[in-house]
Amino acid sequence: MKLEDALVAQECVRGSLLGELTFPEIIGRLSGIGVERYHADYSRQEITYYWANGESLVVATPHEPAATGGAFSAAEVAAAVRQSQRNEHTYQEFVRKTMQAGCIGYFVQISGRRVIYFGRNGDSHTELFPPSPIT
Repeated sequence: MKLEDALVAQECVRGSLLGELTFPEIIGRLSGIGVERYHADYSRQEITYYWANGESLVVATPHEPAATGGAFSAAEVAAAVRQSQRNEHTYQEFVRKTMQAGCIGYFVQISGRRVIYFGRNGDSHTELFPPSPIT
């Protein structure tokens, strides 16, 4: 992996944590460097980026400590996703809300245009990327 690609991935984490980059901006940047998918692990506070050629990169994603809810609530996860789409909260707040909803992490499938959120017992909720606006 090129150093420049690693720097872009690290900048996406930083921009997300600081509220400077939106999800669509992050997806555009990661897609531009060939990232196929990534996994956000709330327990380890890290994101692992995967390229199609088998390379990967782990980047620390420190967030405020929060308890993970016992039962997974797909409805609460979906509500937090909608709030994000309307720019009603920060990524840090999104993490807290989805953790309270029993989410322990998620996989973003860039090429498949979907995000799969999952709980500790294997429960999951899939969100498709919203349609891109036509310009």
